[in-house]
This record gives sequence, structure tokens and C-alpha cells, in this order.
Amino acid sequence: MSENLEQIKSFYEEAFSVFDSNRKMPEIIVSFYNYISINHTIRVRDGKVFVRIAELCRAMPLNAHKGLAFILVAKLLRKRIPPQAREVYSNFVKSTEIQTQAKENKRTRGKKIITSAKGEVYDLDGIFEKVNQVYFQNSILKPVLSWSSRKTYRILGHHDSTHETIIISKSLDDKNVPKYVVEYVVFHEMLHIFHPTIHQNGRRYNHTPAFRRDERKFLYFTEAENWIERNVKNLKRKAKRK
Repeated sequence: MSENLEQIKSFYEEAFSVFDSNRKMPEIIVSFYNYISINHTIRVRDGKVFVRIAELCRAMPLNAHKGLAFILVAKLLRKRIPPQAREVYSNFVKSTEIQTQAKENKRTRGKKIITSAKGEVYDLDGIFEKVNQVYFQNSILKPVLSWSSRKTYRILGHHDSTHETIIISKSLDDKNVPKYVVEYVVFHEMLHIFHPTIHQNGRRYNHTPAFRRDERKFLYFTEAENWIERNVKNLKRKAKRK
């Protein structure tokens, strides 16, 4: 193990000592893993603790590695994460340089499952064109449109700016789903293009006040929201059955 990994390993040993001083120190194995994005894992197997740190963070300063160690161990032991640990780690991973690298990794290596814009009941291409004309004066550049590969109920739509796609849940491609509901979900995802994510003080803001204000301009906003709320259980049941 390199000298740097030995130093990083010591941070995890220190975190275990701080959070549970009565616990016998487990064997800790730290490695870098070629995750696409900024992901890290900590798992216990056969009494050993395995830590995988995203390759993107190999050059992360040691103080940020220490912060990450306290974050991961706290989560593992279900302890409160020290604010200072969270702050020093967040300052690094939310920097413009790291976010740019992560986005590029996702763009070049990430897999986006695309099916078709034409569903069994609804055609997303036609819906996009209508919504774009009515609400955006045709100002939104058309992304890749697709129904999801499987039915979902928690997330009915998703806009991926990296791959320039809008994915709509297959659960809505159903004759029992009013067209205005599908149009509303597409409209919502198009608003994410119209109102890009704002990065401020290390935080991401997807649904800004301006976003929420424009969202209510949808003609059937209340009806669509009410329909979704009333039918969540039904969508869940169909998704689970599928």
C-alpha cells in the first residue's frame, strides 16, 4: 500500500476511535475505484472494513480525505456527521474543476438507456413540439426524448443535461393517463432546460423560485398535480407488478 493510502487509512482508524472508542479496531482496506462519478462506498465483510474512494478524488487534499473518512464512518455507524468534516470535503468535491471532471466522465463513460419517443399510447415528439410552442415560443432546443425502459412511480420524468435527454416514465404511457398529465411532466422537465441548475455556496438549486413560478403557468397545473397525487398508489402497484 502506498504511503498516501496508509495516511488515508489512518483517518478511518481515527474516525472509528472517535465514534466508538470501545470498539476493537477492525482491519481497514482502502482503495481507489474507477467510479464514473464522485461515489464512495464503505462496507463491512467478514469483520473487515472495505473503503472504495472515487478515482476522481485521488488528488484530493489530505484534510478533505480526513473529512470523507469521518463522513463515511459516521454513516456506517449511524452517528452524526461532524459539520467541519462535511464542509472541508464539500469544498473540494463541489469545486468547479471536480464537477467539470465528473460531468465529463459521465458524458463519455456513462450509459443512458434510450428506448423510443413513440410509445404505445403517447408520442413524446409531438408532445414536446406542442409544449415548446405554447409555453416556450419554440425556444427550447429539442433534446433526445425517450420513454423509460421500465415503469417507475417515484420519478415520472428526468432531464439529464450531460446527455441532453429527457426521459419520461413508461408508467405514463397508458390510455388511463390523461394526456395533460404527460404534457405536464414533459413541461416540468423542459423547465429544467429553461431554468438551468444554479450553483451557489457549494449547493445546487434545481427548483428555484422562478422555476416554481413558471411551473404554475401550465394550463392544467392543478389538475395534473391532483391526478398524480391521487394515482401514486396505482402507479406503484403497476410498476411493482411489472
